[in-house]
Amino acid sequence: MNAQTQSSAPILSVEHVAVHFGGLVAISDMSFEVHEGELVSLIGPNGAGKTTAFNVITGFQRPTKGHVSFQGTSLDGLKPHEVTGLGLVRTFQRTSVFEKISVFENVLIGLHRRTAPSLFGTLMGLPGERKAEAALREEAWEILRLVGIEHEADELGGSLPYGDQRLLGVALALAADPRALLLDEPVSGMNASETGRFIDLLNRLRAKGTTILLVEHDMPMVMKISDRIVVLNYGRIIANGTPSEIQNDPEVIAAYLGGGVKNA
Repeated sequence: MNAQTQSSAPILSVEHVAVHFGGLVAISDMSFEVHEGELVSLIGPNGAGKTTAFNVITGFQRPTKGHVSFQGTSLDGLKPHEVTGLGLVRTFQRTSVFEKISVFENVLIGLHRRTAPSLFGTLMGLPGERKAEAALREEAWEILRLVGIEHEADELGGSLPYGDQRLLGVALALAADPRALLLDEPVSGMNASETGRFIDLLNRLRAKGTTILLVEHDMPMVMKISDRIVVLNYGRIIANGTPSEIQNDPEVIAAYLGGGVKNA
């Protein structure tokens, strides 16, 4: 990450967010920023509040207090589809692909969701609509090539190996044309080979300038891929820094039961 990226205004800003469920405090006071082009990982032990944080940022959970803004626009009170419409797009822990249609059709549906074609033009096959459809199909191929599953374009979404289904989930997120991508435990359940392919994808996305906020338990991956790491524990941020800073932070090491984040 260059100095210009760090000094620029943040693309995502989380300010003093708290989430209470009755008497339970899921997040007590969370503030952090993500700058354009960064890959920031949000980590912490189970129950630390990571998924709750993702849910707040993307409109699935209203905070008890605090504010979230994206590209200078407040996300307070927005519904998930409205947050997505602003270019802040997330994936989920569980795969969410269309199982009974082809991989290519999965991505094409994702692309159609962000367009508003003329029903009359589509039915009549007007030249403008045919040209737009051809452009969408080419974009679908570009996305499949980017995530590395173009060779499975004709396979049913539900028939793919687990790791490739996770890649297809990212392809669907990319079809929404995100300015920032939020990935919720993307390599959970993957083997070493599948995780390696996913790291390669993250590097390709970073090369394209995609901003990424990642929640993940795979610490070797997090340490290898992140520009910065934000550590949550018991609903509060206990550290925010580079991988080397996080690895040697005493409070982080204590949060991971004394084993150290290197081996967590």
